[in-house]
Amino acid sequence: MFYYIFNNNLIITNESITRDDFISTDENFCKNYTGKIFALTSINCENSRRSFIVSTENLLFLDKEDLSILKSSYKINKTIPIWLKNAINEKRVISLNTNYPNFLDVIVYSTPLKWRVNVVGLGDVGATLLTGLKLLGNDVISSLGIYDKDFKKVNRLNLELSQILSCDGKENNLQILPLREEDLFNCDMFVFCVSVGIPPIGKEEKDVRLVQFDGNRKILKVYGQMARDAKFKGIFAVVSDPVDLLCKSLFIDSNKNKDDTLDFQGLAPEQIRGYGLGVMNGRAAYYSSLREDTANYLQEGRAFGPHGEGLIIANSIENFNESASDFLTEKAKTANLEVRATGFKPYIAPALSSGALSILDTIKGNFHYSSNFIGGTYMGCKNKFLNGCTENETLDLPLELMNRLKNTYNLLNELYNKK
Repeated sequence: MFYYIFNNNLIITNESITRDDFISTDENFCKNYTGKIFALTSINCENSRRSFIVSTENLLFLDKEDLSILKSSYKINKTIPIWLKNAINEKRVISLNTNYPNFLDVIVYSTPLKWRVNVVGLGDVGATLLTGLKLLGNDVISSLGIYDKDFKKVNRLNLELSQILSCDGKENNLQILPLREEDLFNCDMFVFCVSVGIPPIGKEEKDVRLVQFDGNRKILKVYGQMARDAKFKGIFAVVSDPVDLLCKSLFIDSNKNKDDTLDFQGLAPEQIRGYGLGVMNGRAAYYSSLREDTANYLQEGRAFGPHGEGLIIANSIENFNESASDFLTEKAKTANLEVRATGFKPYIAPALSSGALSILDTIKGNFHYSSNFIGGTYMGCKNKFLNGCTENETLDLPLELMNRLKNTYNLLNELYNKK
């Protein structure tokens, strides 16, 4: 390996690099270094992330990214020095793809002490999500920016949210800021909650989420271009349905220039995160409590995939059971229709479980459920956001479950390519 110093960070690579700003060093320096380490790669941008946390040895210097990045590996790589193994265990190693024109942004990224969160789309979901963030986010959020084309909604939420206060007044530290369009990307996280084409009660189709794709994509594309023009460095959070497909469209649309050519000067894969799987985990947990054979879901199970068709609920990783998993998957997938059958739209649990709670865990660097970029496809799984990068949970996945994940992965690609 070759070793360099850039901006007081250690750079490691399998190939020699000639750059005036990369200062060569030796392994003796590396052995005593305790900061972040950036492992450089150079692979296709359409199918690989700009950066990610190297949480296991087998993720170091990848030449291809696919679903296998979710699997634990017990192979011991004897060529990796002890000091680097220790850094991997301490989550200090970040893989960095130099094919992205703005790859140096990852090295200079600094996690905010308190986050500025801007929310666009103040309908039922957006308003409920904001309520959750106002109630629970005082310790990690400095401001909540609010924006909607309907200024009456902005005025209403400015008044309502500003008046949510406990006796000690601690929530006053979290400002509510009505926004102008030109201020939308002056933040650390931009949350997209705009939705069009939601079927009315009684007019549901097989998957009410997929029917919203075309309309929501057109609107999302506008904001994606705005983020590109603003050279936005924060997280672009997609809450609108269908989450996974919209994330992929946002990545593609924001990375095209005026000639409609991909130049990867827009949003990086890890900047785009989709928030739809959290409520599926919540729904699975609820229904798992109704049967003895699924009661262990919260302790042993996991949710994977999209917020809708293709969802996978595994009753347990260690004791995977197809029948129990099928039951939980179907109940979670159709739970929204059960709520609609009561005469109401199902937005409270999604706005809080997928939205507010998962966003707060993202900010805090905790494990949560969200969609992220896996080999060119956005797909939901349990992950963390650390140092501006994603760390996916890796598991010893049983073969039957891995096959289901592959089917969902292929389905998401097919659905996107049909649009």
